[in-house]
Amino acid sequence: MTESKKAIEVAVGVIVRGEHIFLTKRAEHSHQGGKWEFPGGKREANETMPEALARELQEEGGISIASPSPLLEIRHNYPDKSVFLDVYIVDDFTGEPTPQEGQVGDWFERKKLAEMDFPEANKVIIEKLLN
Repeated sequence: MTESKKAIEVAVGVIVRGEHIFLTKRAEHSHQGGKWEFPGGKREANETMPEALARELQEEGGISIASPSPLLEIRHNYPDKSVFLDVYIVDDFTGEPTPQEGQVGDWFERKKLAEMDFPEANKVIIEKLLN
């Protein structure tokens, strides 16, 4: 009998400005290191997902968000962990997204996402954004 993995709950923000999306690159030493990702982070025990998203985007991206729109939910199993991604469109924010934790970040044209290297769990998000 295999032990089931507890899913890590992550709030994810697709930060949009026109046809551009802000992405950050995962640190090389982290899980899925060196790949591009949509900013966000783990939900803390006392938070709702929108609260976690607002906190993470403030801490990691330097922006304050207003009324994120739910996009989709993803459950994905990696060999070493399971993740639950609660994904939101963020198109109403104050400030300019800027990586706050030493990671690389930039704006990319939506159509370029298909050419970029993302963690496997993010591929559903890209498909949704490109269709």
